[in-house]
Amino acid sequence: MNYDAAIKFLYDLQLFGSKLGLENTLQLAALAGNPHRRLRFIHVAGTNGKGSTCAMLESIYRAAGLRVGLFTSPHLVAFGERIQVNRRPIGEADVARLAAEMQALPGQFAADAHPTFFEVVTMMALRYFAEQECDLVIWETGLGGRLDATNIVTPLASVITNIQFDHQQWLGDTLERIASEKAGIIKPGVPVITAVDNPEAFRILFETARKQDAPFRLITWAQTENHPMRGLQLSLLGEHQRLNAAVAAHTVMALADEIPVSHETIRAGLSRVEWPGRLQLVERAPGRKLLLDGAHNIGSAGMLRTALHTYFETRELTFILGILRDKDWLPMCEILAPLAARILLVPVSSRRSATPEELLPACRAANPAATVEACDSLAEALHRAQNDSFVVVTGSLYLVGEAMELLNLAPASPRNERDLNEWGAALARV
Repeated sequence: MNYDAAIKFLYDLQLFGSKLGLENTLQLAALAGNPHRRLRFIHVAGTNGKGSTCAMLESIYRAAGLRVGLFTSPHLVAFGERIQVNRRPIGEADVARLAAEMQALPGQFAADAHPTFFEVVTMMALRYFAEQECDLVIWETGLGGRLDATNIVTPLASVITNIQFDHQQWLGDTLERIASEKAGIIKPGVPVITAVDNPEAFRILFETARKQDAPFRLITWAQTENHPMRGLQLSLLGEHQRLNAAVAAHTVMALADEIPVSHETIRAGLSRVEWPGRLQLVERAPGRKLLLDGAHNIGSAGMLRTALHTYFETRELTFILGILRDKDWLPMCEILAPLAARILLVPVSSRRSATPEELLPACRAANPAATVEACDSLAEALHRAQNDSFVVVTGSLYLVGEAMELLNLAPASPRNERDLNEWGAALARV
């Protein structure tokens, strides 16, 4: 199997949608020799900030000299972003080899229990990290936690960044229900580190940890100015990233007996972490700036609003906005539209995209003074905004990935591998 055939194999798995449940992944793991049992993990869940927190943990432990695996989703441009060792994406030859090995396994499942894209990719990652003899794997959940395919591992620590509204159609329509799903990654005796600030969500996490006899640490804004965070200049923009950094730092400190890391190393790792597409500032030409931010739900839209007020003093913002229809797009428009003088609405490259025509009345109602235009594509919007002084591309990580390709900020994929992110469009519970 070559790389093109491997990508086609992964595309074809989209036919099986996605299922919340561990049975398939456990069976795949057994067939693959249970590679997760040869690895150590930090398991990270949460509504927002889990990817950034994963990147921070990876950077700290790599600065400490460890060989670190990183498993995250979705990818912005290329599939290999999901599976990295010491921040080097898995190579095409390894993707092809692992896909070929996995291709033979689904035949051992019942027809109505065919492994899904995410289950197969999870197992590919585990096999790769075991082959690479990673000292530690930073392991991000795909959706929720309790029934997510990543939850077959017993980690060194369970991290839950925060609990906010997202994926309500699958995880529940209250913060308590969402918290119950994410609390499912808590394991007996395994430390829990969280920055959750909702009282009901906190209660559920705390009670789950108590029942599991799991040490519990709540990280608050006070810890963002305590050692080793005091005076630290983060490489990532956004005040919310200081809280994510505190979560990462206290996770490392909670594991100090098992993996000793100095405060100086924690600071070094946090000071040089990279995580594209999150408040990523690009200088397009003298006097012209572009900000890429994958704000894709109500909470992250609010964080973007705060960041714009904090870091950028400008009244002439142009927003290029595209949102998936299964997100809370109306309140997102209400948060973001008032920030802009000009709004260019675009479709996201996804069958789940809200149309510009759907977003247009919401944006006009939220900001009657703005110029609001519908565009047929992101490329058209970027062209229309090419002379604007400050452009913000936001509303979806998928949109940010497309922008990175169009702006030559990442190598373009001839296969449009961004479409692999569509694996979760048809979700079923098992």
